[in-house]
Amino acid sequence: MSETELTAWLTGFIKDAVDHGPDNDLRNPAHEKAWREPLVGVAAGDDPIFAECKRHIGDFFWRPEEAFALAFPDDPAPAEELRVVAWILPQADPTRAENAEQKVYPSERWARARHFGELFNVGLRKKVAEALNQRGQPALAPMLHPAWAWRTSQQYSFASNWSERHAAHAAGLGTFGLCDGLITPAGKAVRVGSVITRAPLTVTPRPYGGIHDYCLFYSHGTCGKCVPRCPVKALGERGHDKEKCHRHVNQVCREYVMKTFAIETDCCGLCQTAVPCSDHIPAPEEGL
Repeated sequence: MSETELTAWLTGFIKDAVDHGPDNDLRNPAHEKAWREPLVGVAAGDDPIFAECKRHIGDFFWRPEEAFALAFPDDPAPAEELRVVAWILPQADPTRAENAEQKVYPSERWARARHFGELFNVGLRKKVAEALNQRGQPALAPMLHPAWAWRTSQQYSFASNWSERHAAHAAGLGTFGLCDGLITPAGKAVRVGSVITRAPLTVTPRPYGGIHDYCLFYSHGTCGKCVPRCPVKALGERGHDKEKCHRHVNQVCREYVMKTFAIETDCCGLCQTAVPCSDHIPAPEEGL
């Protein structure tokens, strides 16, 4: 199988799993889908973005070759032989619309997508890695490796040793917004997944040059419409206050979601909905 054919097969495998997988389900009475059709991209293992992440976030951050070596210690690979596959799972339209109506707490559909939809994403990471391994192409999902963990970054407060949003950014799938969400062609109301593999896949060209190109606040000095969406004022011209956001999402919202919907999860997503970048890359006039 050629590089082009292998890339097309893997992209189709991921899209088919999302479009037709029985677990892509909010598990509500109507059994609505959690995710719309995914976006898929591929980054080179030696892309400078990963080294930049390590430099800015901390020494604990994994470059692709470091994560790969943890999974395959007897057969490590140089960065240039690796590829990082990333996918975007866009929230379903009813979920996004329902959460757009909220002012303080997440909606039920949003909570279901965060819990049951992410369980699907966990399974998808496993399926993609297994499918590649079965074809003789070593692969791992960094988020599922036992060594994955939260760490403390001197510059960015809490962080982890692998970032799927940065992987997707490197794979040409989006740029970051004022609230730290990834703005993709399918918008910012998304979840992300990733796998590292030695498979010879075609790298996706990046249609942008900067890390904030799709955010109108950074690119045009306008918009900022996510700022008033935050009920705890964790967003502002200086960006995202991760500590304040974390307390609201992981304490206040978690308690609310458990009491109201009997779902054990942490979520909010208000800054991802009722904003111009919720389901597409916004045009300049949308920020006015």
